[in-house]
Amino acid sequence: MGNINLQKVSDAYFDVLKEIGNIGAGNAMTALSQMLQCKIDMRVPQVKLLNFQEVGALMGGEEQIMACVMLSVEGDITGNMMFMIETSSARRLINKVMMGYAQPGEAEFTEMELSAMKEVGNIITGAYLNSIASLTNLKIYPSPPALTIDMAGAILSVPAIEFGALGDKLLLIQSQFFDEARIDGYFILIPDLDSYARILGSLGLSVEGLSGEE
Repeated sequence: MGNINLQKVSDAYFDVLKEIGNIGAGNAMTALSQMLQCKIDMRVPQVKLLNFQEVGALMGGEEQIMACVMLSVEGDITGNMMFMIETSSARRLINKVMMGYAQPGEAEFTEMELSAMKEVGNIITGAYLNSIASLTNLKIYPSPPALTIDMAGAILSVPAIEFGALGDKLLLIQSQFFDEARIDGYFILIPDLDSYARILGSLGLSVEGLSGEE
């Protein structure tokens, strides 16, 4: 199955990709709610196909400090899955996981706090990918997660370099979830272009005419 050109993806195809993102994010929030043993409300205000520079701007600028849980995806589709969250939101989330025992303020994250954040990221990205696997009937195998605290631009430069040769677009789902405080999280799915075709094809959508070749 040849590479598809994301510039040629019609609104109908994009709606399918957005719905996959919505379902994945919803399942991830259900998993988070179960982990925290409390009700988590969620809105999905934005689902977009963006280039890497646009994603950094959406997060408040490329210099915005973010916590990012990243894992690679193998199997029937290949690529990267990322969950990014601004550090103050990450601290609130970690504090809930640690039942109020996280360090207050702007102190550096402790090893225990980083471990808790990685576990949160592992659970919710795993739930996200499991929902895609169930929906598409594709085999998806995530790698162990890695946690990075850095500027948004620096974090996004890694997949930008790795996948830039294949295309500069990625599917971003900005998920607002909250109980007493709003937390903005960003799910980013970066399949390679063949994987976009497999995802669409698995749902019975023809990818004829979407080739990058004229």
